Amino acid sequence: MNISIYIYVLVMAVTTYLIRAIPLVFLKKPIKSRFLRSFLHYVPAACLTAMTFPAILYATDNIISGALGLLVGVFLAFKNKSLIVVAVASCATVFLCDLLITLL
Repeated sequence: MNISIYIYVLVMAVTTYLIRAIPLVFLKKPIKSRFLRSFLHYVPAACLTAMTFPAILYATDNIISGALGLLVGVFLAFKNKSLIVVAVASCATVFLCDLLITLL
């Protein structure tokens, strides 16, 4: 086995550790800046959205079915429907749209 693979894994492990350890070492006091606390509060949601959104659109063969499933999911979520209802309705929309596109 090539030694460079072990070097890659070691570099990734150190990088991951440093990303978690540096804030713990240098930020011992509570953050008093209201703007910074607000910014850090929304970072996880923004990262999750940035990773999930492209996957929603490109998970199917046709981007139209993904977009329609997304629209149905967003609409039902704004109507305060449960997570299972939103997920099932979005999946059904994508399935039916793909089926319709295949038949045409």
